[in-house]
Formats: sequence, structure tokens, C-alpha cells
Amino acid sequence: MSKTPAVVLLHGFTNSGASWQPVISGLGQRYRALAPDIRGHGFASGRVPVTLDAVLDDLTAIGEPRFTLVGYSQGGRIALHAALAMPTRVERLVLIGASPGLEDQAERAERRAADERLAASIETLTIEQFATTWAQTPVLAGASAEVAQAAHADRLRSTPQGLAAALRGLGTGALEPLWSELRELRMPTSIIVGERDEKFKAIGREMARRIPSADRFLVVPGAGHAVHLERPDVVVAELVRRTADS
Repeated sequence: MSKTPAVVLLHGFTNSGASWQPVISGLGQRYRALAPDIRGHGFASGRVPVTLDAVLDDLTAIGEPRFTLVGYSQGGRIALHAALAMPTRVERLVLIGASPGLEDQAERAERRAADERLAASIETLTIEQFATTWAQTPVLAGASAEVAQAAHADRLRSTPQGLAAALRGLGTGALEPLWSELRELRMPTSIIVGERDEKFKAIGREMARRIPSADRFLVVPGAGHAVHLERPDVVVAELVRRTADS
């Protein structure tokens, strides 16, 4: 009997590994699922340093020789870095509402400055205050009350200081863009975006064009940015499809 495949699930900014529970439940026994808290979030809120290198070291230390890697939003950007850093271990890649970063250096500098202002603001708030404010972010608009409540509860697992550190160390302005490196990816890659997520639909299409091994570009009807929260069944179906194809 073949060994159950492993999947590593990387959450987005302000989330924690617990946010993947609906997907993990849907997978049942078909995968060994690992959903770590990324530094600056959840149980890893106090882990330092909060840098890409440190997070990649954390992923390298996972005791699975090969695994499917799934990343959402900030976790998707980290997943791209991880897939490029350990191509022999990441056997499949699934990106949800993800971006390789900002190619334009001036735009990236502006984003880094904006992220620093937001990080400084986060540090003046309680986690309850920030969670309530962050829920109003336009890219997260349109989710059902049930999804919004679950996301809010998940954000309360983190601390303002941890989230500020994650924004400074892992934010869009902090990480080098990977657009030119996408052509180096060789593992089968799925790109999933929500129908309402216009910005990331455009980014996803361009990523699918540039990644030679991208074999799936899926737009999920009715969903927004956080597809794994709004439609975990779609993410489960995509992972199960890949397992059946392997």
C-alpha cells in the first residue's frame, strides 16, 4: 500500500494554520496535512527573526522528504520562494490568491513605506481592534457572515507585535519579486483565484502564462480572495484530483 501523501498549507497575513481546518477536514485521510503557524502569527507570534530565510528554514525542517505545497496570499508568495529553494522536495504547488511580488522598484518602495506605516499603526492597537479594522480591507469584502466570523476568530490567535513583524519581514514590499524566476518552476502548478478577486485574477493569469509547468488556472465562481475559506471544497477537490492523477 502506498504511503499517504503529505501536504503543507501556508496561511496568509493575519491568519494562522488553524484557518486551513475546513480544507483539512475535507481531505480526511487522503493526505497527511501540516498547517504550520508562520512566524509572526498564531503560536509563532513571538518567534524571531521574522524573515524569509528563517521561514524557509522552518519549512526545510519539516520532516517530509516530498510534499504538495499550498499557499494562500502572503503564504502563496512564501510558497513560491520555497518551491524555488527546494525544487526536489516540493512535488506539486497550489497557489491561492497569490502574487510573485512587485516588479517595479518604485512601486515596491512605495509599498514598503506603506507597510511600515501600517505596521507602526498595528503596534498601537489591541488585536481585537486590528482584527476588526483588517476585516474591512477591500480585497476581503463580500465574504459571508460565517466566513467573516471564522476569519476574525482566527486573527485573534495572533498579536499586534507579531503581525507588525510579519508585515515588515514578509510583506509585499519586503520580499524580492519572483516574476523572472517563475520560468524555473518545474513541478505541476495549480493557480486558484476567486471570481470577485479582479486584481489577483489578472496576476494569476500572468503567472499561469509564465510558469512552464502550470497546468491549471481555476477561477472559482462567486468566491473572493480567500477561496480556501469561502470554498474549501474547491481546494479539496483540486488536491484530490492531483492525488488521483499522480
